Amino acid sequence: MKVLVIIPTYNESDNIKKVIKLLFKAAKNVDVLVVDDDSPDKTANVVKKLMKKDKRINLIERKKKKGLGTAYVAGFKFALDRKYERILEMDADLSHDPSEVPNFLKAIEEADVVIGSRYIDGINVVHWPLRRLILSYGANIYTRVITGLPLHDATSGFKCFRREVLEAVNLDALHSGGYSFQIEMNFRAWCMGFRLKEIPIIFVDRTLGQSKMNFSIMVEAAKVVWKLKYQQLFGKLE
Repeated sequence: MKVLVIIPTYNESDNIKKVIKLLFKAAKNVDVLVVDDDSPDKTANVVKKLMKKDKRINLIERKKKKGLGTAYVAGFKFALDRKYERILEMDADLSHDPSEVPNFLKAIEEADVVIGSRYIDGINVVHWPLRRLILSYGANIYTRVITGLPLHDATSGFKCFRREVLEAVNLDALHSGGYSFQIEMNFRAWCMGFRLKEIPIIFVDRTLGQSKMNFSIMVEAAKVVWKLKYQQLFGKLE
């Protein structure tokens, strides 16, 4: 079974080498795809050096910062073109523990999309400011109430897909960025009848680099849930 882990990066030169090392230690039979948005700190150069030593590592370099959503779409298309059967996504900043990857691959045997949930088993977030935790937790309640998505953590970026899900979803119709992209992928898969499953994870806030979260990302997510629900109700979900 071919497995690909997609890791979007922007200024993650301090983290990317470590996260790939830990990932291969936890799951030796996976490949990695780094999608880098022209990081000023030369993250791509770090990845290129690693590629010379390990053929499991792949890189897509994009010429400017295009956002998280389009980075994942590029990664998904890469995975489909190369016949990967299981596709994971995770952050580069070590907030997602690479040692959890085998748990995702086990859980995906009984599901179509597996979401690493910070909120299914209490609140498992470490080192977040209270304000950010309230925003995140509240955003997930908001999403669940409006869309009906049966998820505790619809905004999680630590996930695993069966190939069939990515083949079925119209990737060219995805226009969300940031956390709203995660909501949209979950919603579209759920509306198409795919099985969603949450497994508990512990999310640890980054210790190196800067968070990509900002106010505009939160506003976009708030708008996207209404747009998705409208499209579902009126049969306009592509």
